[in-house]
Amino acid sequence: MPTLLAICGSVRVRSFNHMLMRAAAALAPAGTTVETASIQGIPLYDGDSEAASGLPPAVIALKDQIAKADGVLLVTPEYNNSLPGPFKNAIDWTSRPAADIARIYGGKPIGVIGATPGAGGTALAQAAWLPVLRTLGTLPFFGARVMVSGAAKVFDEPGALIDAAVRAQVEKYMAGFAAFVARQTDRHSGR
Repeated sequence: MPTLLAICGSVRVRSFNHMLMRAAAALAPAGTTVETASIQGIPLYDGDSEAASGLPPAVIALKDQIAKADGVLLVTPEYNNSLPGPFKNAIDWTSRPAADIARIYGGKPIGVIGATPGAGGTALAQAAWLPVLRTLGTLPFFGARVMVSGAAKVFDEPGALIDAAVRAQVEKYMAGFAAFVARQTDRHSGR
């Protein structure tokens, strides 16, 4: 089974998306390894800084994690009906230098899920990620969707997923995404 990297697009420790990321990792099918990553510590992209100092250590670490994973799960908040700036900034940094895009992202299976306290369930943020994923040459997973709305009622105070319907949805998504990644990995390895 595949190794997945789940990246949370929020820097808040108690964010609903951190909670969702932990639930997704716990609900992944047996044999699937899910590692987690943070965008914490990634500075605003600055081409002058890149030219003078190269990539920041946090960016290098995230790029390495993405490159090693068989598939990547973006766990995205939704800010003002779109994707969050800090998360987009982190992904922009990982596409530097441009010559690395194919090595890091080319043909990489990518899933996108998200949680929000609002009613929209991150539908607009997930849609906003599609042009970015297309530009990076990824292989988006469209086999299922997880767009958690009313997240304050879905997770308990310690952050555990307590809604049975959402739990079933996340479990189904993770099974489908893991199978999708495994098929792509097998195809690329010639199995």
